[in-house]
Amino acid sequence: MASLKEVRVRIKSVMSTQQITKAMKMVAAAKLRRSQEAVMQLRPYAQKLNSIMSNVASDSSLDLSENPYSEVRAEEKILLIVVTSDRGLCGGFNSNILKAVNVLLTNKYKLQSDKGNVTLLPLGKKGNDFYAKRKINVIPSYSSIFTSLNFEEARKVAERAMNCFIAKEYDKVEVVYNEFKNVATQIVKVKQLLPIVQSEDKTMVKGSKNVDYIFEPNKIDIMKDLIPKSLKITLYGALLESAAAENGARMTAMDKATENAGELLKDLRLSYNRTRQAAITKEILEIVGGAEALANN
Repeated sequence: MASLKEVRVRIKSVMSTQQITKAMKMVAAAKLRRSQEAVMQLRPYAQKLNSIMSNVASDSSLDLSENPYSEVRAEEKILLIVVTSDRGLCGGFNSNILKAVNVLLTNKYKLQSDKGNVTLLPLGKKGNDFYAKRKINVIPSYSSIFTSLNFEEARKVAERAMNCFIAKEYDKVEVVYNEFKNVATQIVKVKQLLPIVQSEDKTMVKGSKNVDYIFEPNKIDIMKDLIPKSLKITLYGALLESAAAENGARMTAMDKATENAGELLKDLRLSYNRTRQAAITKEILEIVGGAEALANN
């Protein structure tokens, strides 16, 4: 059985940890509100932009075969944009992303991975640190993007991926990230960025074919401008979703840690009281035994 001093030290340590986790939960809750507002503000814009693109692309008279972002090639060289966080203590947020990427490398892109034709572009220090220690092609240039997340930073990443695709350095570009659903739930998404495919999300294109837009100057010029903008918005949206999901995951993890610390404190205090009671009983027995020995003498 642990001594009273050891139990007191453990109680003090757990109480300090509980205060830290409680503070981290409050910080994550404050950040979550801001990041959630950013996601909710971007979603309608992104949905409307994709709706317009789907409406224009559905026109059979429009020839987009010359669009370099829609060129479908043999999938020999793959670029995976892996979105993780800069910090830990957020439950399975990062590990779920890393598992999803590992499944892609061992199943979907096994042939390309065996040839060394899969390149990872980690956005977030956790993903960069994880893959830097492994024998895989990594582009570390944007690993600290979440230090100051804004559209300008997302634009640079998207433009690099777009330029590399046009230069045929990569035949396909996908983004792996956590989508924010609610505080307790994050959904791992694998979204194809390039080449462009028509969205399968019917809620984003619902009714778009029935809208008669007036285009100025013409549809082709508009599509040439809309496609790069849509790709940048798609990547920026994925980063905002990941930031909100991270704060939600950290808030949930810290809440559970605080509860577990409370349960551990109950057990430690019970153990302390039992140890203290046993020590007092032992001292009483020693005094009584000594008194009886003196009386017999």
